[in-house]
Amino acid sequence: MAKGTDGRVYNARAKGAFKIEGITSTNPIAVGDYVAMNIETVQEESAIIQEIHDRRNYVARTSPHNKHQHHIIASNLDQSMLFATLKSPKTSQGFIDRFLVSCESHHIPAIIIFNKADLYGKKEMEKFQELYEMYTAIGYKVVLTSVEQEKGLVEVRELLQHKTTLLSGHSGVGKSTLINKLFPQFNLKTQEVSDWSGKGLHTTTFAEMFDLNEESQVIDTPGVREFGLVDITRQELSHYFPEMLALLTECQFNNCMHTNEPGCAVKAEVGIGTVSEDRYVSYLTILDTMEDKKY
Repeated sequence: MAKGTDGRVYNARAKGAFKIEGITSTNPIAVGDYVAMNIETVQEESAIIQEIHDRRNYVARTSPHNKHQHHIIASNLDQSMLFATLKSPKTSQGFIDRFLVSCESHHIPAIIIFNKADLYGKKEMEKFQELYEMYTAIGYKVVLTSVEQEKGLVEVRELLQHKTTLLSGHSGVGKSTLINKLFPQFNLKTQEVSDWSGKGLHTTTFAEMFDLNEESQVIDTPGVREFGLVDITRQELSHYFPEMLALLTECQFNNCMHTNEPGCAVKAEVGIGTVSEDRYVSYLTILDTMEDKKY
């Protein structure tokens, strides 16, 4: 589907194979792309895509079928909004941090929405407070929401205005339910968490863009269970942790990996300064899974 300059939505197909320099992905055309197309028939609303314009940015993850390829989730974004939950299902900090790294690598501001607050007990609220303090301290916007309690909904609505926003998260975190509450005209498909597994069931099967108004769009995406990083080297990883980036010039070695090197400013700050121990552990975990080459 593609929207023309006349405001119509066309069933568009690609002409031949597209190759964008420097990008090898399983989907050459992504939601959010600007394209040049020839309209075949206005009545049948069909068109042929002739060219894909240069992308301002994009968010991608490794292909679930081949780790050496990647899948572009969406492009030309003003911001991303990651929906996470601390219960039913539980989103790991590792997943959150991988998503944030991907956004940082393409200079896309990220917002973290902790949803389903009505399900949180004392333990979950204490954990939320820890995460809230940790992420806001390094510059991220964090919002606690609940559709049942109508908590945080006004703030989310305001954050979506005048932006093109990617909505992402595990299946079952309630992003479609929340968006339906704010914008019922979309009627997005929703489904509860599986009783036996505690995991979300996939309902959205492909990324789709919706117009909130003339200046605001959201891109709803399929639930993601894993988020593999692409086009980032081990040497670059710390550049996408904002609290580490601020300390890089203070390390003794300019190629410091912040593991076993002497005079490491990042390690000196872990747990007692600007680098939280949990974020540092997350960094090491991601680093350990990365190959020396780009992938």
